[in-house]
Amino acid sequence: MEVPPAEAASTVAARPVPRPGRPAPGRGAPRTPAREWWRWGPPGRRLAAGHGPVDALLALTLCAFFTALQHGAVRAHPLPVLLAQVGLIVPLAWRRRAPMTVFGVMAAAAFAQWLGDVRSPADGGLLIALYTVAAYVGERARLLAAFGVLEAGIALATLRWSIHDRGLATFVSLSAMATAAGVIGTNMRARRERMEFLEDRAVRLELERDQRAQLAVAGERARIAREMHDIVTHNLSVMVALADGAAFAMERSPDRAATAMRQTSATGRQAITDMRRFLGVLRDDEPDALRHPMPGIAQLDALAEQVRAAGLPTRLVVAGEPAAVPAAAQLTAFRLVQEALTNTLKHAPAGARAEVRLSCGPDVLEVSVMDDGAGTEPQAPPGPPPPLAGHGLAGMRERAAAYGGRLTAGPRPGGGWRVTAVLALATPEAP
Repeated sequence: MEVPPAEAASTVAARPVPRPGRPAPGRGAPRTPAREWWRWGPPGRRLAAGHGPVDALLALTLCAFFTALQHGAVRAHPLPVLLAQVGLIVPLAWRRRAPMTVFGVMAAAAFAQWLGDVRSPADGGLLIALYTVAAYVGERARLLAAFGVLEAGIALATLRWSIHDRGLATFVSLSAMATAAGVIGTNMRARRERMEFLEDRAVRLELERDQRAQLAVAGERARIAREMHDIVTHNLSVMVALADGAAFAMERSPDRAATAMRQTSATGRQAITDMRRFLGVLRDDEPDALRHPMPGIAQLDALAEQVRAAGLPTRLVVAGEPAAVPAAAQLTAFRLVQEALTNTLKHAPAGARAEVRLSCGPDVLEVSVMDDGAGTEPQAPPGPPPPLAGHGLAGMRERAAAYGGRLTAGPRPGGGWRVTAVLALATPEAP
């Protein structure tokens, strides 16, 4: 069954799109180092995937560092200092899992430290917590709230513990450190979002490339199906008509029967030649096939003669300059005439006559095929349709539409059937 390009395109386009951040299927695409890098994510994201052990190691290291730094204070006041360090450092082990919660716990520990008048450089852990909020929390209001809480804590610490003549300098320097932590975290978040955007874009571009390739394959399959349908259906219809005529004339006119059988054989050989030529064009290892021209307006005489031999008197009229018509448009016109005559040969009653008219203009090519019989597919006898019924006209409409034209088909007022196609020659597309 022939698949129209539009249906093939909609089928491919309707396939589910992978979720952002996941690699596209990309069947047949080589796995390069860059593709693997994008597939598993930037190094920072790979590290963040196992953030629990990393953050726990950071908290343990800071605890050991501040304990060694405050060795004397720990010996003098072990419990208050150790409790302050635990409240200000240990929550960092969960800083990327719950940034706001960790910051709140550490801020409460810092306030308790201030109330208890316990000095500890572990307050610097709040800068890490603020950086984490800026880097991993997307809401600006929460970031500003955390920054405000930290600034309030800096102000309280400055009022209680700083030297009187250096209080302003201490407040400014600590505020600058807090601002730097927030800015660095915000920049890291922006950089991570940019990397995620580029990764998502790379995945979608790869998906679009695969879809374009699938659409091209579907379109090529539809084109091949149309060509094979036209070649096989026409020649088989002619052969069936000749064989029926030979069987009918076998007893009364053996000579006419023999002539019909020879014409049947010639039609079969012509079908084989056309099929080999068409398949040869599709194969890369047969460049000689490209030198055989595809059928066009010049081959309509032979087509009409073949149909006459099958028992359908056919008149061919060509107006204008056929040589000025592009080769692709000539192929489209030939296939349209071939399909229309095939339908007439199959469905018109005995004694019907066909007429083919071509009008070659500078901008359009008009093709008209008519007969004076009882019509074609719409007037077929009742019962199940033949296997190819309906696909001929559908393929003809697709051919005309692919060349920027239109096709109409219907019964004539005085009896018979008429097929008319108008092809645009100004901006042709491949049929």
